[in-house]
Amino acid sequence: MPPRSAWHIVGGVETINPVARDFILFCIHRQGNQWPALYDEMCRVAGRRLFRGLGYDELREVGVYFGLGGIKDTIRIVNAVAALP
Repeated sequence: MPPRSAWHIVGGVETINPVARDFILFCIHRQGNQWPALYDEMCRVAGRRLFRGLGYDELREVGVYFGLGGIKDTIRIVNAVAALP
């Protein structure tokens, strides 16, 4: 199965999947946005299904990856979400 992206093109503008965005904001509110503490919190939240009952597999479906193969994309999403007003 090809990797899913948290990014979508809507009207020529790149946007973040709202579930991925909300998950990251949830984790930022719990831990702050300093890496790697935020990554640890994201893993803890996913492992315990603390955000809407979503675990690793469901988050991967919306483009949030925790493994080395997709971590660059996850960092890009985290940086974009952390920069939101």
